[in-house]
Order: sequence, then structure tokens, then C-alpha cells
Amino acid sequence: MIDRIAISGYRSIRSIILQLGQLNVVTGANGSGKSNLYRALRLIADAAEGRLAESLAREGGFGSVRWAGPKKSGKEPVSLRLGLTADPLSYCLDLGLPPPSESMFRGDPELKRECLWRGIGLEAKNLCADRRVATLRCRGERGKWQDIHVALPRQASMLSEYADPIAAPELIIMRETLRSWRFYDTFGVDANSPARRPCVATFTPIMSGDGADLAAAIQTIREIGDRSGLAQAIEDAFPGSRIDVAATDAGLQLMFEQSGMRRYLSASELSDGTLRFLLLVAALMTPRPPELMVLNEPENSLHPDLIPALARLITLAAENSQIIVVSHNQRLVDALKADDVCVSIRLEKEDGETVLKDADLLSQYGWKWPSR
Repeated sequence: MIDRIAISGYRSIRSIILQLGQLNVVTGANGSGKSNLYRALRLIADAAEGRLAESLAREGGFGSVRWAGPKKSGKEPVSLRLGLTADPLSYCLDLGLPPPSESMFRGDPELKRECLWRGIGLEAKNLCADRRVATLRCRGERGKWQDIHVALPRQASMLSEYADPIAAPELIIMRETLRSWRFYDTFGVDANSPARRPCVATFTPIMSGDGADLAAAIQTIREIGDRSGLAQAIEDAFPGSRIDVAATDAGLQLMFEQSGMRRYLSASELSDGTLRFLLLVAALMTPRPPELMVLNEPENSLHPDLIPALARLITLAAENSQIIVVSHNQRLVDALKADDVCVSIRLEKEDGETVLKDADLLSQYGWKWPSR
């Protein structure tokens, strides 16, 4: 389980350290920085997937994601730093400006430093892998440092560029851990939503981010997952209703029977709120729970009466995965906070900077960034 997340120099976030639990809810007013926190978490996972530079480019480039507030006094290098601590392994990266160049890709940032270490505290004796720009060294089987002769692209993480189960097994473990993270942003539920169309009939223990394989994901839960729990979740949200999956010439089609209706409704006929709730059910009841699941404003377009059922679904999912919920729906926040294990994180804006409402947390949960 992740113990802490640290973010420095990203958009409105100058420096934040978040202490996490098994279930976490992040809230705050519009514009307080919740979305920036969500995107920063995605960047950490993108580093392991080899998509870091691409993701930054899609956000407008390195210049658009850097800290936008005033500089501190004195000389301060441009830096975007992301990190996490966990047991058994922790990780951080430091992005900066590349050397001057005439390349058309000179907007890509340069990875100045990456560190992977055992345990929570970053100490020299705990380091397993240490990357400085283009050089990488790892501790071998006997704990001695070895220089790794591999060409590291300046904009790519060592996690995606090097794998050796003998020389650096920890890199593989951290890479696969980050790749297991799942992010579910606002699902598209308009008339042209992929979730409304039939999908290919294939085993789907992990639903895609856009819900295009919703029917296959639901059927997978019915066959190898918690079938009775699925039925109970539907009953909890829509009393007297049932969910089914039909095999058609076009593929698998989600079918929904509502109390009082004379026939099943297909996904194309469902209301936006009903379809979104079913997408959340498929995501949260996955037969293959991830180490971390992040939900960004899952309450969007849901009827207020569905919020308690959603909170119960999230709480149950937190028994198998660490979960972070980003929300500004007070009813959902209060329902999640009613659980004793829930950690509440409230963000505010002060002079354009995203800060924790409880400023004491910053000093209580310190963080040590490695130097360049």
C-alpha cells in the first residue's frame, strides 16, 4: 500500500505531501487543484508505461504543466518532481529543462534524476537503482553498485527502458506495480458513447477506461467474479431491477430490467445516470483488483439517490484495493468519511497555490527529494 504521495512543481501545486490510507477521498472547491492532483498521479503511472513525454505533450508540453506561481528567493532550477513511498519499494523522479537544441522535440523535458529504494525513508544505503540523466546504476545480487550500460532516452523513465531480473529486479517490481494502477475519469455516456454499443465477446476482467467493453466486463464478473454481489449492488441502487448480458450478431449487449417495465432495456436506451452507475459497478467489482484505483468525480450525472449506493460500492472495493476518490460531492464525501479507515484530504487555493487545508500535515509528513 502507498504510504505517501509527493508532488512538487506541477501546475498549481508548488509542494504537497499526502499521507494515504486504504480508502482516501480528496475534496475541495472548484479550482482548488483536485484535477491537478489526479493528473499528477496519472503521470507517475505513465512513466512506467513509457508514455511520460507523450502525456506531458498532450497537456500542452512541459511549459504548460510546470509550477505557475512565483519563484522562491534565490536561484531555483525548473523542476517537476513526483514520488511515492510504499512498502517494500519507493520511487521518485525529477523532470527539468533539456539542454538548448534545434530539435523540433526540444519541448520534451529531461529526466534529471530517478531513484528507487527499499522502505519509506530515502537513504543512500536503501537505494536500489539510481539514474542521473543518461547514466544508470543498480545494486546487483550481492548489494554492490553496477553501472548499467544502456541508452536511456532523456525523456523516458528507467522503469520503462531497462529490465533485468538479476541486476535490477526491483525495477521490474515497481514498473509492474505502477502499471497495475487503474484510473477511471468521467465516463462518456452520451448517445455515441462506446458503452452503449455491443462489444466483442471476450474475457474481460479489467474494463477499459472508456467502458467500451462494459457488457463483456459485466459478464466476466457474472462468470468468475462475485455474481451474487453484482446482483446485490444492482438491487441496492435500483430496487427490483436485474442486469443481464445477451449474445447478439453484433456482439455482447448489456440488458437491464427495471421494476415495472415489460421488457429489458439495452445499454443504448438507458439514462445517462443509470449507465454511468453500471460502468462504476463494472470498474469497482473487477475480478482482478488493482493495487491502486483512482476515481475522478465518479458522482457526475448520478441522481442524488444513487450516491449512498455508490459509497457502499467504493467502500467494499477498498477491501481489495487502495482507492483514491476525487470528488466535490459533499454527500459522497460524507458517506465515505463515515468509514473509519477513510482518510479525508481537503485542498484549498491560497494566492494561486494548491495547499492542504490542514497545513500541519506538511510538517508532520516530511519528504526528502534527492539532489540532482
